[in-house]
Order: sequence, then structure tokens, then C-alpha cells
Amino acid sequence: MSQTRVLIVDDDPKIRNVLRMCLETEGYEIAEAGDAAETLSLVAKLPFDLITLDINLGTISGFDVAREIRQSSDVPIIMVTGKGDIIDRVVGLEIGADDYIVKPFHLREVLARVQTVLRRAKANAKPAISESTSAPDKVSRLVFDGMTAHLEHFELLNRQGVPCELTSGDFKLLSVFLNNPKRPLTRETLLDLIGGIEWTPLDRTIDNQVARLRKKIERDPSHPKLIKTVRGIGYVFAADVETI
Repeated sequence: MSQTRVLIVDDDPKIRNVLRMCLETEGYEIAEAGDAAETLSLVAKLPFDLITLDINLGTISGFDVAREIRQSSDVPIIMVTGKGDIIDRVVGLEIGADDYIVKPFHLREVLARVQTVLRRAKANAKPAISESTSAPDKVSRLVFDGMTAHLEHFELLNRQGVPCELTSGDFKLLSVFLNNPKRPLTRETLLDLIGGIEWTPLDRTIDNQVARLRKKIERDPSHPKLIKTVRGIGYVFAADVETI
């Protein structure tokens, strides 16, 4: 079995060394990067199971690096930063980070968060299922708002018939919504349906995934018509879904 590969990104070599020793002791395979260019180069060359990403990387911030990575990958990202301001934490989560750690940190906390995020990612890799016991027809196509989803092929065609670039996480979430149209779903239910993930009231995982999916399927993501927020509950897929 191959080792879990983690990329440690920090402009401070001392912090990289501490994190490396900590994670290697737990059996993880480690790669390091000290700036944005080196990070993006490594991500393009090697598959990683998780990235710890510092915000302060010089002229290009960790936020920008996370945005760039999220264009083509849903690899788990933990932001590691010295900034404790809540705004920085929210920004990191909204652009697609899966968790954050504020410096100075305790190594036991780092290990716990790494293990939790990796478990969550592993659970997300399971195929999304409907809350009902009935599975969709494997040769069916689902049509909504001019878009066509081929669930068995993990393919979504946009309103011009061109394939959309969805990550596996995007498609799992979309599949759950398409299998449960016009049914309000709590965040906890959505997490369960995409992989049985442990949930807390402060968990922003689903909110982040919904925001990413909206950008790819909504006509105007700032005023969503397909995935609507249900206050005090969660989300509902409001469009008509037809099987053809």
C-alpha cells in the first residue's frame, strides 16, 4: 500500500522541518515547498493526498495558491497561518480550504486535523447515493435548467452542450441534489449522503462545496436559482429534474 503523500508549504524552513518530522513519524510521505511557484510546480507534477498551506508566501499569497489549485483539483487543503483574525479564516474556507490551523500550533492538533481531513476526503471518494434506497437508472440522463448530467459517466454538459469541469467532490454533491430535487436537505444530511462524514455545527465543508458548485452551474452564482439556501436548515435543489 502506498504512503499518504502530504505537501508542506511554508516560507519558514524551520516550520517546514517541524511539520515534516511530525508527519513522517506518523508514516506520511512528505514533500516541501517554500513559495507559490514551487508549490504549483509540485502540484502539477505529483499527486498529493493533502496540502498544508501557509498564507504568507511573499508576493503571491496562500489564498491565491489555493484558488489556483482549486481550478483543477479537490485535494484537501489545510491553511496554516499566523493570522488569527476570523476574516482570514473565513476567506480561506470560502476559497476551498478544508480546514485551518493558527500559529503557534500544537503538533498534536496538527496531527488530529490532518487525520480528520484525510478521513473526510476518503469518505468523499465513495460514490454519492440518494437518501432513498432506489438507485437511478444507469443509462439515464438527468436534465435541469438546460444542462444534462450523465451520472454513470460522471459527466455534466452545460447549456451549450459542452462538458463542465467538475471535481469529484463537485459531482458527488450535484448527484445528491439531482437525486433529491426540491427536498430541503440539512448540512448534516448532505455530509452523510456524500460519504458519512462526522459533522459539527461549525463545519463549513458543505457550504464551501456548495459555493464551488454554484460557480459552475448557476447562471448568476451571486443570485442562485438552482441551489437555494434554506435558512435554519441547509439547501434545496429548486430546479425541475427530468429523466431522459
